[in-house]
Amino acid sequence: VPPPLERERDHRDVLQGMPPMASPAGSYLPAGAGWYPRPAALFSYRVNLSVTGGQRALVAGRLEEESLPATERDPYRARFAFDQPTDGIDLMAGPWVVRERRATQADGRPLRLRTYFPAALDQVAGLAEDYLTDSQAYIERYSALIGAYPFTEFSVVASPLPTGFGMPTLTYIGEQVLRLPFIRASSLGHEVLHNWWGNGVMVDYARGNWSEGLTTFMADYAYKEEESPALAREMRLGWLRDFAALPAGSHQALADFRSRTHGAAAAVGYGKAAMVFVMLRDVIGEEAFARGIRLFWERERFRAAGWPELQRAFEEASGRVLESFFSQWLNVPGGPVLEIARAWLVTGADEPPAQGAWAPEAQRDDAARAGHRLRVELAQVEPAYRLRVPIQLSDGARDDVRWVDIDRDRTVVELAVDFAPTEVRLDPELRVWRLPDAAQLPPILRQWIVAPAPRLVIADGLTGDESTMTPELAEAAKALADRLFERAPQRLGAPALIRGDAPVLLVGTRGAVARALEQAGWAGEPGIPVPGGDVRVWTARRAGAPPLAVVAAEDVAALQAVVRALPHYGSQSWLVFERGKILARGVWDAPGAAVKVVR
Repeated sequence: VPPPLERERDHRDVLQGMPPMASPAGSYLPAGAGWYPRPAALFSYRVNLSVTGGQRALVAGRLEEESLPATERDPYRARFAFDQPTDGIDLMAGPWVVRERRATQADGRPLRLRTYFPAALDQVAGLAEDYLTDSQAYIERYSALIGAYPFTEFSVVASPLPTGFGMPTLTYIGEQVLRLPFIRASSLGHEVLHNWWGNGVMVDYARGNWSEGLTTFMADYAYKEEESPALAREMRLGWLRDFAALPAGSHQALADFRSRTHGAAAAVGYGKAAMVFVMLRDVIGEEAFARGIRLFWERERFRAAGWPELQRAFEEASGRVLESFFSQWLNVPGGPVLEIARAWLVTGADEPPAQGAWAPEAQRDDAARAGHRLRVELAQVEPAYRLRVPIQLSDGARDDVRWVDIDRDRTVVELAVDFAPTEVRLDPELRVWRLPDAAQLPPILRQWIVAPAPRLVIADGLTGDESTMTPELAEAAKALADRLFERAPQRLGAPALIRGDAPVLLVGTRGAVARALEQAGWAGEPGIPVPGGDVRVWTARRAGAPPLAVVAAEDVAALQAVVRALPHYGSQSWLVFERGKILARGVWDAPGAAVKVVR
């Protein structure tokens, strides 16, 4: 008998899957629970289901037959068939209201779309219809990009727990989050795409899990790219920040990633893997990349595949040998540590080019005629990677980005320029997987959330003006800090703003915050580009002082209104709230340290 439902479980408990569970609110029998005979490693199946008590039930597959109960005592019956080879059967049941839409796919096959929602969720105006519409749109999107949708069904099934599972023909998502707009805007597309990657082409786990990285790249990251270059860069920054936060000894080779069992594994299997596809597209070009995706699907559909099959598809599509590219990114743990050691301008046509310098012949001829050559020395920590990296050249009025190839611990590249750059930056848009320098990691609230020894300073009352310091304010500030930090904060006085290394949270009313910052020698609000709001939040850092996060509220009520919301914005540098609702948010621009060009 399965154990009862554990409602207190949260997303961190279900990353490795859920145990069997049974409850009137919902039941789940996972593929590995031994509830059915397993005839082979891969098999097709037909399953007859019968449930009573107002329940519905389903497994992945094509709905062949369904019988609705005529009375409350009659059972619900359904028969599902899955004709393709698969490695398991998950069963779900619950007190669902079912909504359905029929459509025709581009190749003429039928498509049945369904939502399985509990009554309260089903009654949310337009929600089920929106999920049906968006599911169809995602299926059409990926059918055009990859190849025909491999199934004839897709269902969005509500789970009583905060899960997020993708299975062939369906996704099982926590009913608590299905109301949230970002689920349809991003998570749903991710789960639909798993019908191609992971369920259409299965993962050969013995040779590494490529599916999560490719799905993240073609879903979550692709949506950000379509919104704006800034949001796409923010996602790449998040991947690199997660990598930078890993202890050196915890780095895992991407080829060894199997599943997201903890944060370190996610940083590799999702972030690094997605970044590999970003870099691969930069190397071979968009057209060749798109051909490689379609070729991989055509060849491996309903087979178990690994990284070698992906490599072969992209090699054939691009006409290039990609062994060194895949080998270093899959087999070497961690990532390169790279910097610009120096840059200098060479004038005159008679000085010979640098030994081993990289520059196309035409560029060198143009440079000689123009009388300008820029030499840049790049240094890598061993082991040296073979990289194609962008360098930004600037003179204060103009920026020019050049891509250069390096494969040694020290490389001098020579570039023809038609202007005189005054500074250069390495990869300001973060398009290469590497350990970023500190100047490219702007402070974000997550640094305070996970701080091992966080500190709290309440601004009101620090300057001798006790008029705004009330028990209600102190209670609200403490409640906010307790909810934001994962560990209990220590409440301290004004000296904490300038002493120590542990992150500090300064909370208070606007006037008191401004006075506290001024007396501690901190600058005021650092240029949040959006006016207004009754609570303004920002992060800051300066040499010789601890990292500082500031929450400046109009009054106690405004502060109380953001207590629950604030921890959800850990990836942001600044926030503006009005009555507890987010008005604007963002990450500080951090292009990285500039290296001056010597003339």
